[in-house]
Amino acid sequence: MDDIRPASIADALSFFRLSCGRWRSQRSSHHLLHRRAEAGGSFIEVVEIAATDPRLIAIAELHGENLAGLVGGCRVTWNASMAWDKAGEAHEGESVFGLIPTDELGRSGLLLRDRGYAETAPVAGHFAMDERDGLLLTTGYETMASLERFSFAGPNVRLRTSTVEGLSNTASFCVETRLLDSPEPGAKTPAQEPVSEQPLSPLGW
Repeated sequence: MDDIRPASIADALSFFRLSCGRWRSQRSSHHLLHRRAEAGGSFIEVVEIAATDPRLIAIAELHGENLAGLVGGCRVTWNASMAWDKAGEAHEGESVFGLIPTDELGRSGLLLRDRGYAETAPVAGHFAMDERDGLLLTTGYETMASLERFSFAGPNVRLRTSTVEGLSNTASFCVETRLLDSPEPGAKTPAQEPVSEQPLSPLGW
């Protein structure tokens, strides 16, 4: 089957469902303060969570939102490494988030997280789908703000751009490829493989 971009994506929940699975991400981060680019890689797993899941209910209650507005969400786990990491340093964790649409089509609304992208405290952001079926996530923190855009280049290829503005200004570009085969016992995850010290090209190769 040809790896073409998925047909029109109806709503944000459908976008997240298409994102479920295991992904390998190649990342290029540009640190504007240092005027340097840093390469990295990560292993990401996305699992759908039903609207009635206790974890989503707890997040909605934490943010003081109406439980009836929840349509579903996801649990995301990651294991990453970057070229500037010190010996023994690792970037891994997990986050649960829920969607509460604020329009009839389900293409915009609130994104509730148990931990943020730029800070680890629980945070509520916003999601919106654009005219090309890309998903925009905006989140404001006490000291910074982040903007992410996700889009599909094909059923098994996802592109991600992100910017963080505040105390630390960065811009990143990721190419994420779906892993279709189950890992062999004892095999390294992509994030455990060595990271090249050479920066990635603009296309992430």
